[in-house]
Amino acid sequence: MTANELKKLYIEYFKTKDHTEIENSSLIPNNDPSVLFTTAGMHPLVPYLLGEKHPSGERLTNIQRCLRTGDIDEVGDDTHLTFFEMLGNWSLGDYFKEQTIELTYDFLVNKLKFNPNKITVTVFAGDDNVPKDEEAYNHWKNIGISEDRIFYLNKKHNWWGPAGTTGPCGPDTEIFIDTDKEKCSDDCNPSCDCGKYIEIWNNVFMEYNKNSDGSFSPLKQKNVDTGVGFERVLSLSNGKLSVYDNELFENIIKKLEELSGKKYDEEKYQKSFRIIVDHIRTATFVLGDERSIVPSNTDQGYVLRRIIRRTIRHLKNIGITESVLSELAMVIINDYSQWYNILKEKQQFILLELEKEEKLFNKTIVQGIREFNKELDKLNDNIISGETAFKLFDTFGFPLEFTIEMANERNKRVDIDGYQRCYLEHQEKSRKGAEQKFKGGLSDNNAETTRLHTTTHILHECLRRVLGENVFQKGSNINAERLRFDFSFDRKMTEEEIQAVENMVNLVISSNLDIKCEEMTLEDAQSQGAIGLFDSKYGNRVKVYSVGDFSKEICGGPHVRNTGELGYFKILKEESCAAGIRRIKAFLIELERINENETEYSHQRDTNKKKM
Repeated sequence: MTANELKKLYIEYFKTKDHTEIENSSLIPNNDPSVLFTTAGMHPLVPYLLGEKHPSGERLTNIQRCLRTGDIDEVGDDTHLTFFEMLGNWSLGDYFKEQTIELTYDFLVNKLKFNPNKITVTVFAGDDNVPKDEEAYNHWKNIGISEDRIFYLNKKHNWWGPAGTTGPCGPDTEIFIDTDKEKCSDDCNPSCDCGKYIEIWNNVFMEYNKNSDGSFSPLKQKNVDTGVGFERVLSLSNGKLSVYDNELFENIIKKLEELSGKKYDEEKYQKSFRIIVDHIRTATFVLGDERSIVPSNTDQGYVLRRIIRRTIRHLKNIGITESVLSELAMVIINDYSQWYNILKEKQQFILLELEKEEKLFNKTIVQGIREFNKELDKLNDNIISGETAFKLFDTFGFPLEFTIEMANERNKRVDIDGYQRCYLEHQEKSRKGAEQKFKGGLSDNNAETTRLHTTTHILHECLRRVLGENVFQKGSNINAERLRFDFSFDRKMTEEEIQAVENMVNLVISSNLDIKCEEMTLEDAQSQGAIGLFDSKYGNRVKVYSVGDFSKEICGGPHVRNTGELGYFKILKEESCAAGIRRIKAFLIELERINENETEYSHQRDTNKKKM
């Protein structure tokens, strides 16, 4: 089965089951600070999973670009990728467990022709808060899966959410293919990492709400969120166990063999081959995204930089020292533009940014060698400490492998265990920092985030009126304290322009305009002058929110009912975030506080500046 055939088969199957196909969204979540990248097809659907009515109905399906970095150190084995595509289908308050399991089984067995005796599933084992999922267990049993292939697993393995500290969540049932490898132990099950079972499908049953006191209560609207690993299914449906052994990677692997003179199936080089082809595909898609992310030292840009530099390091492992990233990226662009035309549209940008980062990293290597030699001069013995090796990596971007290689050349050794301790400590600090930085998200639809979401609509229109109609939103990020809004503009705003935008936003707010939501076709919305982040992501029917007669925008919500609920708007910063893209950071303060105490306003302004 080809990649095209699999994609078409999946979408057409769910269309016959009354699902509406929706477009895939950007790799960068909009208005959701809880994650850096879209890690699942459900991210763009959060408002609808929380109860907002979707214009395309209660049954949806699509193919979504996704990116996950949590398992980046596992990339190169048979099952892990950084960038991947996820086949998805959703029930928003419609069918639930029984029909979901029937659809899953029918597609796998009758459409993809998987042997039902190779299908193994897991369900939630229950705990002190939520009972075990006997309903899902019995549905699998009744449909024909033998009891010895149904496993009860705990919350670590068979539970999703909530996305924040509270909100929708629930058990899931995961589907695996048995590879016929020997069991690693008598109690071997799909939670093992031995490779006997490969996960391909996950059905999440959102049936509970986690409350602030830690208890769980049933949801009024029960949803199903399905995610299917496209690359895994494609390989397995063609009798291959590795996600790299399919047509998606054939051309890029051949190009790499041509450039390196090495062979992919040589055990010595295979892991580096896999990391390179995965990472160059990931970098190409991030650079080719609608949101125009570029390498940097923060947020998505930092991840992109790390992926590019890791690619370069593994290129050196297979003997390639010249600049080849652009040549490799062109293979990805040519292979994927049939599905993602934006890669062709942004081809020049992608190639230019890769070339710039490649040159910058080469300078980093030179600096790292200089710093390595300085540290070597300080040594009193033959051991380079873990702290020193990590400093070279963290401060100067000098990879550990380079430090080890140069140390060996000088008959020195590196305290690798000490390096790993420093690395793990750094990861833990970063994780805790991220938990604070990215707390909330659209899953926390509280009054503050709703007010700020509405404010972005007003800000968008004000920017267009002050700076010109060529200004369009390129992304936004909202938490309870502030909004961050990215927009297309090719120069720094003047102080007068910033003040004019701020004044206009506050004028709209003080005008007490009603906010109206209407459902209509995309064509009608455009004819009425409604603007949207990306037209391609919307279905045939859309929601249009109007702020009085001031602005009209396609959006999923949620919003306040009247601008008078918003408060006072203040811009804290205007800066560049990418070529041709500017960023505004701003917050709202309740009018009563301004009127009652100017000092309190100043204090909140300073507090928000620190948080940004």
